[in-house]
Amino acid sequence: MERKVGTVSRGVRAPIIREGDDLAGIVVNAVLEAAKSEGYELRDRDVIAVTESVVARAQGNYASVDAIAKDVKAKLGGETIGVIFPILSRNRFAICLRGIARGAKKIVLMLSYPSDEVGNELVSLDKLDEAGINPYSDVLTLERYRALFGENLHPFTQVDYVQYYSDLIREEGAQVEVIFANDPRAILNYTKNVLSCDIHTRARTKRLLKAAGAEKVCGMDELLNASVDGSGYNEKYGLLGSNKSTEDKVKLFPRDCFGLVQDIQAQLLEKTGKRVEVMVYGDGAFKDPVGKIWELADPVVSPAYTPGLEGTPNELKLKYLADNDFADLSGEALKTAIEGAIREKDGNLMGSMASQGTTPRRLTDLIGSLCDLTSGSGDKGTPIIHIQGYFDNYTN
Repeated sequence: MERKVGTVSRGVRAPIIREGDDLAGIVVNAVLEAAKSEGYELRDRDVIAVTESVVARAQGNYASVDAIAKDVKAKLGGETIGVIFPILSRNRFAICLRGIARGAKKIVLMLSYPSDEVGNELVSLDKLDEAGINPYSDVLTLERYRALFGENLHPFTQVDYVQYYSDLIREEGAQVEVIFANDPRAILNYTKNVLSCDIHTRARTKRLLKAAGAEKVCGMDELLNASVDGSGYNEKYGLLGSNKSTEDKVKLFPRDCFGLVQDIQAQLLEKTGKRVEVMVYGDGAFKDPVGKIWELADPVVSPAYTPGLEGTPNELKLKYLADNDFADLSGEALKTAIEGAIREKDGNLMGSMASQGTTPRRLTDLIGSLCDLTSGSGDKGTPIIHIQGYFDNYTN
């Protein structure tokens, strides 16, 4: 019988993961138990995905505020530090900021506007237009920002992040001065020692600062990129991708994940005879049309995946074929013609009109976004995702 179901994404429940747990074994058992419980079988090219959070937890990849402070002081001098382009997040940045402030005497906090890098809004573009402010060139002091725009609460959290971050810095014993600008070089009028906190634009920001005469430039990816007094670390991403664990500790982005995905793949092949693909996923890469928030606060969607997930989709657009190449066909003849076109398609459809409109993104970003949406970020208890049929097409 012809299969009538395409892609299926299932959240798989698992025990609460603790440091030192055999994560590969737990994932394999959870996937097999879920399949048995729900009455389905694994297939070749299924995708098993594990959220980065439980990977880092099993690794024990944590760092304290004191460890952050010590690294900040060693790398940026411990005096006046410009902290530029942080995202507005209690979960993602607030605990990091505690450590940064603890490692300095004064913080000049430079916020991008009208929103942060991932879309959290400080002020609307409409309000900027009404005030005659050009965000590409104008540098605003805190006093001018308040005079023009007053208090602005985040639409979902109802937090005034300007006040929240300022208070947090003072609680750590540092002075604070807040400015608003989008040119990273604006900070050099206040200090030559700069911590660049942006995620996806960090290489350009650091390049511009160094060329403009900054004395010490450090990115979030260069803090905790090695262990400090036995702390966790991430040699590639440092503090990027970290999350709040407690009020004085962060969970870092996981490191050395490739061995994990290989181990899970090998164990499932041994137990089922099926060769699945495996990945570790973090934030998806999609934008909320209401809150304007771009989800991707991690440095990458997937820090590790098996080689079969490399590349981009190579798909034909069915509606293009139906409306153009086979416009004179219908019914079974149309179905047969489209199936033939799919079977005979070129191995690389880039630039082909018949593929126009298919999503031009990497497989790991697409699948990671599906995983993130399936697992959610709350209390679903499904840190493992099992996807079937993702690589199927109309002919399967």
